[in-house]
Amino acid sequence: MDPLIADYQQRLLEADHLIFIFPIWWEGMPAMMKGFLDKVFAKGIVYSEPKPGRLFKCLLPRLKGASLLTVMATPTYIYRWLFGNPITKMMFRGTFRKMGINSLKWYNYSGMEKRTLEQRQLYLMETEKFFAERWPTTYGLLHNK
Repeated sequence: MDPLIADYQQRLLEADHLIFIFPIWWEGMPAMMKGFLDKVFAKGIVYSEPKPGRLFKCLLPRLKGASLLTVMATPTYIYRWLFGNPITKMMFRGTFRKMGINSLKWYNYSGMEKRTLEQRQLYLMETEKFFAERWPTTYGLLHNK
């Protein structure tokens, strides 16, 4: 057992909400993000499968929800309607809903490469404000380190 993977799994056991932040490349998550899920979200530690072919049982006692914060060049409406929103299918339907976690939210920033530095900084400030209001205690602990 890799000690880093065990550390991540221990953190998951203590989490009440997970936030994943990554870019969308070629309509999906980067390979490192997929590798993280494949290695850390292990059967018998993060979830169990009581009956083959049925919904999984979440073994994370505190987990109530998950959020995705992504950046991509593709306009969000095109990604949703033309491509079928593959990232939420993979992360939400293919991972969390299978485990019975239904409080899921996707935040996406598209076209950031066309925005000025000031516009991008404004997006960052608004995002920080949102997360600070939603999780004030946790955000304060992480932000002040």
